[in-house]
Amino acid sequence: MDITEPRHASLEARLGAIVGPTLADMGYELVRVMLIGRDRPTVQIMADRADGAQITVEDCEAISHAVSAVIDVDDPIPGAWTLEVSSAGIDRPLTRVKDWNRFAGHLARAETEVPIDGRKRFSGIVLGADTTAARLRLDDGSEVALPLAHIRRAKLALTDDLIAATTAPKPTN
Repeated sequence: MDITEPRHASLEARLGAIVGPTLADMGYELVRVMLIGRDRPTVQIMADRADGAQITVEDCEAISHAVSAVIDVDDPIPGAWTLEVSSAGIDRPLTRVKDWNRFAGHLARAETEVPIDGRKRFSGIVLGADTTAARLRLDDGSEVALPLAHIRRAKLALTDDLIAATTAPKPTN
């Protein structure tokens, strides 16, 4: 049994609360905070631009400098740690209601903490979400509502349709 999971989960929530306002002030949205490792943990921050544009290396650098300073001031992580900042990417995690609604029609995989209809792993077409549950249409045509509070992880599946939908249009001359 990994006893670090509950500590990480609560520390991740605390880190999100610490860095979220800074990101918002800078024009970004926090997608996810993950803490990986024990002795020298890595704080992974995934962000989107609030204006919907693609995130750049320069954006990640600016976020890294600002977030590092904010985390240092609050000092929630004992000892040394490493920071990684990235965009959510094409096959991004679905962590917010707006993500589930934005990517309706695309294939996703989700895992819940507790069984729903006798299972914990689901794959299907995203149908959207409200404040309590995300919905998927499964391969057999049935629909399932996954309570947001019980979703352990959810992620878009990399498909040609997803790539086409998220690729910036090429400039025309």
